[in-house]
Amino acid sequence: MGIVLNQSLKNTIITYIGFAIGGINTIYLYPVFLGATYYALSNYIVSSANVIMPLFAIGMQNTLVKFYSQYQTDEERSRFLSFTVLFPLLLIIPFILIGLFYYDEILFFVSKKNPVVKTFIWLIPIIGVCMAYFEIFYAWLRVHMHSVFGNFIKEVGLRSASLILCIGVYYNWISVEGFIYATAVVYLIALLITMFYAFSIKKPVFQFTIPENAKGILEYTFYIILSGSVANLLLDGDKMILNQYMDIKNIAYYSVATYIALVISVPSRAMHQIVYPITAKLMHENKHDEMDALYKKTSINLQVVGGFVMLGIFVNINQLYEMVPPEYAGGIIVVFIIGLSKYFDLILGNNNAIIFNTKYYKTVLILGVLLVILTIGLNMIFIPIYGIIGSAFATLLSITLYSLAKLLFVVKKLELYPFTKQTGHSIVLTLFLFLVFYFWEFPFHPIISIILKSGLMTIAYVYLNYRFVISTEINQVIDTLLKKLK
Repeated sequence: MGIVLNQSLKNTIITYIGFAIGGINTIYLYPVFLGATYYALSNYIVSSANVIMPLFAIGMQNTLVKFYSQYQTDEERSRFLSFTVLFPLLLIIPFILIGLFYYDEILFFVSKKNPVVKTFIWLIPIIGVCMAYFEIFYAWLRVHMHSVFGNFIKEVGLRSASLILCIGVYYNWISVEGFIYATAVVYLIALLITMFYAFSIKKPVFQFTIPENAKGILEYTFYIILSGSVANLLLDGDKMILNQYMDIKNIAYYSVATYIALVISVPSRAMHQIVYPITAKLMHENKHDEMDALYKKTSINLQVVGGFVMLGIFVNINQLYEMVPPEYAGGIIVVFIIGLSKYFDLILGNNNAIIFNTKYYKTVLILGVLLVILTIGLNMIFIPIYGIIGSAFATLLSITLYSLAKLLFVVKKLELYPFTKQTGHSIVLTLFLFLVFYFWEFPFHPIISIILKSGLMTIAYVYLNYRFVISTEINQVIDTLLKKLK
């Protein structure tokens, strides 16, 4: 796993830097500088764009990764790259025209509970198109084993730009309304930078020609659209539904909680960027034993790293919420609920990459669509009764069922199994340390308390994981560091 470990470590560091910047934005700058209403509005616009993004991309980012390695000549690869860039326009243009035709009806539907949405609704498709093409050019870089640059733009660049815009709001350089318009400009700039960098890695020769295996590509693309829609609806669909039932400020409270919980999934996001094309190659070459070994390694490594992050969040959650306005405190339970769902999804390793590179992906994707319907239904039931906690519970139930379905499918159909005895040991160890540190409070400023508790927890977690050899690869990394220190 040389190149995997190398780029995964770089991507993990970059992603955590991005999440640290995002944490500053989410926990302090957005609530204080934008206020709950405009923070919620900004989040609603971006989340809605993220939901429609898979339709605009037509799954080309995943299709590019799956099929690129199957072409043998530079000419075939160049034609395929052209196809992945130009083909989405066949769906983007009709969707935008339909949106313009039914603009008044759409406007009435999304703003009937929160009229403030009306002014900015047209930004959603613009940001959605920018997101779609960013992902396509990011995939362009990944198939050429250049995942770090795109990850930097996505995780650090976008959040740093938001931080600068927040500072602009604070010094009255821009208004809170201008912040939302500027956010759309930032996504456009991110797209252009990534596009030109992708062109510098592999110069394009644009020609709209249908690839030889067009039927297989289009069939795969259709199901990947479903997959992307399922994943993004599970991630951001709840915020769209909250807008229909509750005051828009509740999206801000919910967003802070879900962002904190989302940090748990960072290791998976980082490793996925480079593991996906390697998984595609192993599956294409039918190397079952190597694939099974990779599956187990990704599972336990992500569990150890993700478990550490989850533990750090859970034991410090009360201190974290002391640093945000009091009205956000109702989101603490949401952090626990969403956090557990992310942890369970994390320990499945590269499960998604395996499924999307087999002939069986259709069945699981159809199941995913059914679960999205279930998620929407559960949100419509629980939000009016329990508010944002009801939405979190609906998400937990849906993601858990979906993850279980994918796990059982891979085990039964492909005879690949991610878990070992270390999986159980890691869960017990994480639970033990949670019980030890959660109820241990320091009578200091929240930041000092977080630093002290996190330091002690880190020492205990690293030592116990190393002592019981939960992950041989992580132990090897620690051994290497210890040798260098000596």
